[in-house]
Amino acid sequence: MENNSFIPVVLTVAGSDSSGGAGAQADLKTFTSLGVYGTSAITCTVAEHPGRVASIVPLPADHVGEQIRLVAEAFPIAAAKTGMLFTREIVEVVVAEKVGDRGGLRDVPLVVDPVMVASSGAQLLKDDAVAAIRDRLIPLAALVTPNRDEAALLVGRPITTLAELRAAAMELVKRHGVAFLVKGGHLRGPRAVDLLCVPSQPDAPLELTHDFIPNVDPHGTGCTFSASIAAGLGQGMSLEAAVERGKRFITAAIAKHYRIGGYTLLNQMPEAAEAAREVALI
Repeated sequence: MENNSFIPVVLTVAGSDSSGGAGAQADLKTFTSLGVYGTSAITCTVAEHPGRVASIVPLPADHVGEQIRLVAEAFPIAAAKTGMLFTREIVEVVVAEKVGDRGGLRDVPLVVDPVMVASSGAQLLKDDAVAAIRDRLIPLAALVTPNRDEAALLVGRPITTLAELRAAAMELVKRHGVAFLVKGGHLRGPRAVDLLCVPSQPDAPLELTHDFIPNVDPHGTGCTFSASIAAGLGQGMSLEAAVERGKRFITAAIAKHYRIGGYTLLNQMPEAAEAAREVALI
């Protein structure tokens, strides 16, 4: 029986993770669980598992742009996110799709996850692409979601404490004029703390915290968190509401993780979405 009810369409522009835990695969699972129709533009294919990246093959930049345009031609895109872009040429194509008169991402709220380094330590962004993301793509975002290491690269100094994380969040918002969600999970304290800082209140970051879940270190947390926020924006949520639900979702996905083949894997399935409704942010 045909389902004619409206469902928002959300696009991920990201790499393909052969192990299924991160990248476009994680994004699409998250979109489905949270009730939006997921579409994708694949930027690279990555041969990897949670402990090792073996090889990265970027797709031609014009092909990435064509994927975006074909999705936009067929569907009204309600929100989009970027993940692993890898090359400067791919970054520039995404910029063109956002600002060009015929761009597939024009007028679409964009969540930028500045994916730079994998959990395994592999570099996921070419050196010349860092400046392109910083100077060209970030100013176009509705939200940027760096983790601690990515925020440190963007501000040009190490971040080792919550106070330094807070200072970096405020500096990045003032510098770029867009909202930042700076994630502090890598600080490894008793609480997992993320800071949402918006241009209207750059000196008053919203602190989202939850008990740190010990002995669980899955890859794909940043992809999943940013995808859940993009889903919320696509559903018409305010930025704050989308981030708060996203925090609940990623917390539940970590808490309800799988252990397969000796690795810890996120659970982006509908049961995590259901659990996210019950998790309090303290």
